Amino acid sequence: MIGNQIGLVPSILSADFTRLGEQVREAEAAGAQRIQIDVMDGHFVPNITMGPLVVEAVRRCTKLPLEAHLMITNPQDYIETFAQAGADVIIVHYEVSPHLHRNIQKIKAAGKQVGVALNPSTPVFMLQDLISLIDLVLIMTINPGFGGQELIPETLPKITQARQLVTQRGLSCDIEVDGGINAATIPQVVRAGANLLVAGSAVYNEKETVAQAMNRLREAIVPARS
Repeated sequence: MIGNQIGLVPSILSADFTRLGEQVREAEAAGAQRIQIDVMDGHFVPNITMGPLVVEAVRRCTKLPLEAHLMITNPQDYIETFAQAGADVIIVHYEVSPHLHRNIQKIKAAGKQVGVALNPSTPVFMLQDLISLIDLVLIMTINPGFGGQELIPETLPKITQARQLVTQRGLSCDIEVDGGINAATIPQVVRAGANLLVAGSAVYNEKETVAQAMNRLREAIVPARS
């Protein structure tokens, strides 16, 4: 965990892919903690996005840690592929991991950090027996599949529950949130206990530069921590 620091994690799902390298470097220069790459297969979620080739391309653009968020039905078949492509953190979904412990072992064997994501309808207590093996819990604050959605308010207590579980066990585990994260919702999720904030369209949009967007989001963190 990064202590009292709150990290911004731009998701390239909303980036302009005609200048992806440039936009990744802009996010790094603006103080991003890491970069998230959303991998969707059209089965687990109703969208198809990127694969390991994109991870390889982004890896060449930045020294920041890369998160591969695997929103796919058979993540165990691709863990080694994404590890070799350059992902530093590999996130699998609880909902498609009937043998979650095995997937955790595979990620660790590949020398990568382990992330486990929970959809809005999946309770936090499902992770209580394995939390000590996990580096990052990703609380989905939207139903995964598309960017630009609004945060589901009912997911906020789950962030607090995850933080309490980690604190009670004395663990060093990041609590990340993904979905509807913007200047208006950042205070809510930070107060609830999140320390990594994934933002897509709030970082990559046509209204402002990446640097301007990142500064605006960072300013929203200040009142949330007071």
